[in-house]
Amino acid sequence: GFVVGHAGLYQALAMFAVAYFIIGMTVLSVCAIATNGALDAGGAYYMISRALGPEFGGSIGIMFFLANVCGSALYVLGLVEAVVDSFGIPPGQKVGSGVHVLPQSYWYELLYGTVLLALCLVVCLVGASIYAKATFLIFLIVAGVLGTILVSFFATRPVGVPIRLPHANGSETENGSFTGFSLTTLRDNLRGGYGVDYTTGQLMSFSSVFAVMFNGCTGIMAGSNMSGDLKRPSYSIPRGTISAVLFTYLVYNLLAFLMCATCNRVLLQKDYGFLRDISIFPPLVTVGIYAATLSAAMSNLIGASRILYALARDDLFGRALALAKKTSASGNPVMAVILSWLVVQLVLFSGKLNTIAGVVTTFFLLVYATVNLACLALEWASAPNFRPTFRYFTWHTCLLGIAGCCVMMFLISPVSASASLGFLLLLLLALHYLSPSSTWGYISQALIFHQVRKYLLMLDVRKDHVKFWRPQMLLMVQNPRGSARLIDFVNDLKKSGLYILGHVELQDLDTLPSDPLQSQQDSWLSLVDKLNVKAFVSLTLAPSVRHGVRQLLFTSGLGGMHPNTLVLGFYDDAAPQDSLARHPAFTSTREDSPLGFPPLRAPDDPKLLSAREYVGIVADALKMLRNVLLARQLESLDKAWELRRAASPPPTIHVWPVNLLRPDSARYADTCSLFLLQMACVLNMTRAWRRARLRLFLCVEAGATPHAQEEKLRQLLKDLRIQAQIQLVPWDAVTRLHWQTRRGPPGGPVPAGAAEEKEEEGAVNFPANATQVSDEYVCAANRLVLEQSPAPAVRFLYLPRPPADTSLYPLYLRQLELLTRGLGPTVLVHGVSAVTSTQL
Repeated sequence: GFVVGHAGLYQALAMFAVAYFIIGMTVLSVCAIATNGALDAGGAYYMISRALGPEFGGSIGIMFFLANVCGSALYVLGLVEAVVDSFGIPPGQKVGSGVHVLPQSYWYELLYGTVLLALCLVVCLVGASIYAKATFLIFLIVAGVLGTILVSFFATRPVGVPIRLPHANGSETENGSFTGFSLTTLRDNLRGGYGVDYTTGQLMSFSSVFAVMFNGCTGIMAGSNMSGDLKRPSYSIPRGTISAVLFTYLVYNLLAFLMCATCNRVLLQKDYGFLRDISIFPPLVTVGIYAATLSAAMSNLIGASRILYALARDDLFGRALALAKKTSASGNPVMAVILSWLVVQLVLFSGKLNTIAGVVTTFFLLVYATVNLACLALEWASAPNFRPTFRYFTWHTCLLGIAGCCVMMFLISPVSASASLGFLLLLLLALHYLSPSSTWGYISQALIFHQVRKYLLMLDVRKDHVKFWRPQMLLMVQNPRGSARLIDFVNDLKKSGLYILGHVELQDLDTLPSDPLQSQQDSWLSLVDKLNVKAFVSLTLAPSVRHGVRQLLFTSGLGGMHPNTLVLGFYDDAAPQDSLARHPAFTSTREDSPLGFPPLRAPDDPKLLSAREYVGIVADALKMLRNVLLARQLESLDKAWELRRAASPPPTIHVWPVNLLRPDSARYADTCSLFLLQMACVLNMTRAWRRARLRLFLCVEAGATPHAQEEKLRQLLKDLRIQAQIQLVPWDAVTRLHWQTRRGPPGGPVPAGAAEEKEEEGAVNFPANATQVSDEYVCAANRLVLEQSPAPAVRFLYLPRPPADTSLYPLYLRQLELLTRGLGPTVLVHGVSAVTSTQL
């Protein structure tokens, strides 16, 4: 009567259509999720949490709990309103007469509500079985009352109904009319005529009437809320819910038409209990109203208790809900029922039914939207295990349900909708950072997998362009205990590219009962989390380190995302230092072996690979057209200290883009030099290193034109958009040692093999240059680099190719060791691919 009286028949039918469209879409989603596996206690909360994860599940669980609590209070207040309307002392009278003996005031109505709520509490404390029997009895009563009302519309003669309304000076009386079936009455009631709600004094509108009406449709979750108490929830929930929705929709539409055709607007707007006045047996209508509202109040109270119990049992809120876990001997969550009752009692202080209707409707719509979202996510994830036996849904129905819920939320009350979404967001963030991890499975992982696979297939390596090149690193780690700072440094170098931590375990799978890498995987993933680096982990078994690195270079990555740069620690005799134990991420732990990694190799213990094998790995990578970085003494790089002194003077990054081991062919614009410049620039572009300054060293000889060389280099840097300070370094004293060793002056006859080297410069292997460079010259080059002050945070040096003769590998490595000795954190770089572009 309230809905039809204010909105008229057309708008009332539209409200029912919109409400049941939203409810229908949500019911399809509920049925799909309910038939996809075993359901436990918690209803919608259980469905959402197991589909969307603990963050969404916990936050929506709280919202749904509050919705049921407010809904229970709403129905209790509605029952109080009906009781006072039947037995209350009329306004303006101090003493009642006949059956009108109940005093009317805020505190008296609160008392009546408390008594009725206590009755609901008793039923819910006894258990689900007595509740089910009580609700079945109530269903029979309501069905009988409904039948009586339908008969009354046809059997009752036209009659005037006096309506006594409260007024500031007492009360006033208006006359409503039951006209029987009348075309005039129907015409008068077709369109809306919103007036003032006599219980609250507020002017009604479409949104406020819809909010009150929608609360009569929220019982669709009553069955799913009892999922933990049903014998066959996957069977009962779809059939019971769909039947209830269809039945109530037909009844509401039929009653709306009958009321519009027989009752004038005054009667509909001013007397919400008019059905008693037109019934052939008025007391039965009163009993039906009491039974229906009492059933709804109990349904919401027991639903709220089951949601609270499920939340407590899942430990999402820790000790805050620990009390709600306690159950009776029969398994009834009595403490959850009592806590829910207490919250409902607090809500009763609001006093008026329509005051909280908007909030309840917003909460329910938010829950319905999330149920649809859960089903949509499961459908879009296309997981093979999502096989609901209920198939009458698609992602379109889920999307329509979400859109309908969101639109109606903001139409009803933009303020309540915004506040609810803000509250939901706060709960999401709190649970994301504070709740323990769960084993339910995260739909986000399935969705991410689905999207990543799709976009990886779209990533076509044939469309790669140098303009969009980025480093994709494979860092080989023998033991993370001695590589924590190197792992962090390479994380800065990757520039949003692929980053893989590779590890080779020297074992033979044929001699093992199972794969030993499976047990190590979790430790490595935890290491990535602890160090806060954006890296993947790739472990392999191999008979030698060299074979393992080959495997990883061939197989790591997927599609267009595969490593293009190999990073190795330097091979020297320095004793490894345990930097992992001193890392800030591990200083609070008391473990002897952080994350279970073994202790570092003792200084006297043999190494896992020889010098020849180490250089062979570098040669293999270059053959496979991978860039190579060798990092020496990066564990001595205290990045936090270096960047703390960024104000004065700022830290520097020294860049030597010339092959110091081949001064006779020194050039600054070859592929390797440009790659070295690019890596130094990439490091400087990261947030942590942004204040550092690049310093580029230009080695010049007497008789050359240094200013011309400097200008040419400056123009190159300008074209490449690299900001760096250029510093000229005379190195005649160093190169003189080289020419003396080669026994030929600059510009003199070309030594044997030099011409061949030039021809083979672009090839993978070329004749050895290592035999033509003396230790004296390498030490002089080392001193030249070391003398440039102030000392930088890190140095980038040119890495020459390994010699073609494998017998010279140890000599090559020894020269690299001499060149970088005492330089501090140093990265030797050799690039084989073009990585810089001057194009737009």
